[in-house]
Amino acid sequence: MKFKTYIAIMLTVAFGLTSCKEKVEVKEVVLRPVKYKIVGTSSSQSIRTFSGTAKAGDEIDLSFRSNGIITELKAKVGQSVKKGDLIAKLDNVQAKLAYEQAISALNTANSAMKTAKSNLTRVKSMYEKGSNSLSDYEAAKNSYQSALDSYESAKRNKSIQQSQINYGYIKAPKSGVIAEKNKQLNENVSAGEVIAVLNAGDNINVIVGLPENVINKVSLGMLTELTFSAIENQTFKGSVIEISPIIDVNSATYTVKIDIVKPIEAIKPGMATNVEFNFSENEKEVDDSLIIPLNAVGEDINGKFVFIINSADNKTGEVKKHTIEVGNLSTAGIVVTKGLKAGDRIATAGLQTLLDGQKVSLQQN
Repeated sequence: MKFKTYIAIMLTVAFGLTSCKEKVEVKEVVLRPVKYKIVGTSSSQSIRTFSGTAKAGDEIDLSFRSNGIITELKAKVGQSVKKGDLIAKLDNVQAKLAYEQAISALNTANSAMKTAKSNLTRVKSMYEKGSNSLSDYEAAKNSYQSALDSYESAKRNKSIQQSQINYGYIKAPKSGVIAEKNKQLNENVSAGEVIAVLNAGDNINVIVGLPENVINKVSLGMLTELTFSAIENQTFKGSVIEISPIIDVNSATYTVKIDIVKPIEAIKPGMATNVEFNFSENEKEVDDSLIIPLNAVGEDINGKFVFIINSADNKTGEVKKHTIEVGNLSTAGIVVTKGLKAGDRIATAGLQTLLDGQKVSLQQN
């Protein structure tokens, strides 16, 4: 009897352990991710943010105006230079040879010019005495003029060849800091190739590319707000100072330059920048119509609808099917005339597969 009781107790314990184990193994429910957008007015959606890059206010590309091999390169990234400091020098072999030839040609032309001048003086004197004819005198004048023209041409050529030698030197046009060095010592370079980049001046600008659908809303002097990922909790004012009239073929955007109104030392060239434009400021009238993306609107037998997302933590939520009335379609989206208010959170993708009351995880567009 005792043995049977023991067996019964052991079976009960085993069953209890199994039940506990089964209760512990709870499968985690994976919520479907849904992209959403917060409903706003047309005016509020006129505020757009684009990515830009900070650059020195005076960024100068340094290059040679002739070809050759770099025999001296003093540029180092981060190095401070003063106006007139030597940055780099070419071997200048061809330019020096051409200069020597120009000097030789000038000396020859000078000698010929002096000989022609002496001959003209002699012939003129004899002509005045009646010993030479007028044709001899005219011929002597023509010879002198030709020799003089050759001499002047040789002088100009010498000056040109001297300039060619000077083109083999790069000197700092302004005081500043070397931001880039693109070539190495003993490298063969062509005219116009950027050897180094000089950041001159104290101003810092921001360069941003804007698409064609907003570029006509930008004007000179327009104010912007700037934030830098490397500088936390600070916002800076910017003013548009340049607007490119042609599109950049590489990025398919129009380049806009913005001057930082009050830059600080922590802002360095090359830093990533978020540039916020308020395009509604350039619009004649403020439009308070509610605008939503077209892909957020569905349609059934009851008419147009959206899925409103109710969420307490902005991470997960529940979708509710909601009927709306719509108006005109614009480039910004579709106008909602009834059924929504500014601040509502609506789903913007996968409306065909969403269910009323479904739990979802949130992913903002």
